Amino acid sequence: MQTGLGLIWLLDGALQLQPFMYSPGFVHRLLETTAGQPQWLASSIELGAHALGSNLVLLNTLSALTQFLIGLGLLYRPTVKGALAISFAWSLVVWGLAEGCGLMFTGSASPLTGAPGAVLLYAILGLIAWPTAGPGGLLGVRGARTTWAALWLVMAWLWLLPANSTANAVASAIRSAPSGAHWLSSAKHNVASAASGNGLPIAIALAILSVAIGVAVAARWRSGTFLAFAVMLNLCYWIFGQGFGGILTGSGTDPNAGPLFVLFALALRSLTAPRASTPRLTSRWPRAAADRPPQAISGSGGA
Repeated sequence: MQTGLGLIWLLDGALQLQPFMYSPGFVHRLLETTAGQPQWLASSIELGAHALGSNLVLLNTLSALTQFLIGLGLLYRPTVKGALAISFAWSLVVWGLAEGCGLMFTGSASPLTGAPGAVLLYAILGLIAWPTAGPGGLLGVRGARTTWAALWLVMAWLWLLPANSTANAVASAIRSAPSGAHWLSSAKHNVASAASGNGLPIAIALAILSVAIGVAVAARWRSGTFLAFAVMLNLCYWIFGQGFGGILTGSGTDPNAGPLFVLFALALRSLTAPRASTPRLTSRWPRAAADRPPQAISGSGGA
């Protein structure tokens, strides 16, 4: 768990060093997340974006180094807690100022494109990865399952929002996803064409499936099966709705939510998998004696 999370943080650090992140286009992208946001959040995003733009080279480099520091810290056992503590603070700032709280306040957040936000998942996974005497980190096993259920119930609600349930909402989201590769653009085009006009039934079906995945795992009812459904569904989201987080375009800052949900599912699988019980070491001799006929036990040959 800690290793997987650490590797993703290292990937984020590497992506932050791409030339696009040192251009005005990166600052403009941050400002785009203000659309539809409440005033308090929009003004905070604008303040943060302008502060970043005032010294983009220095601040973006420090951002990349921070993510490298977190990733390396997670790979070295004695520094795991320190790295996670930094990641919590970093995730809170980035989720609010860079991701616009996953667009949760705009009415247009979609699980297909990564809502409720990749950076929020970093924090949740960090809570589970925190070293403790028992399994499940700071959340514990029950807390991890409950958090999983809450996320999936939120995603079910998001699917039923008007912005995500119109006839062409799914197709439009897929067409708008980043690409960066011809084969990916072709695959997205085919899936979007198939989804065109079917947005409402797709949204309803995915809302129902999201509820089932969340509740079944929380209740530990066929959790392995529903975790497998969750992995497959998030891989589809990641490919067609998130375009691998845009990492093939040279402008993606992280792989988006798909891999993080997969990591969350794998963590829950390990936490909820039945543990093999230790076999009881008992002597076979009493049972063998009990199974012998009375005359054999007494040692007499009988008269």
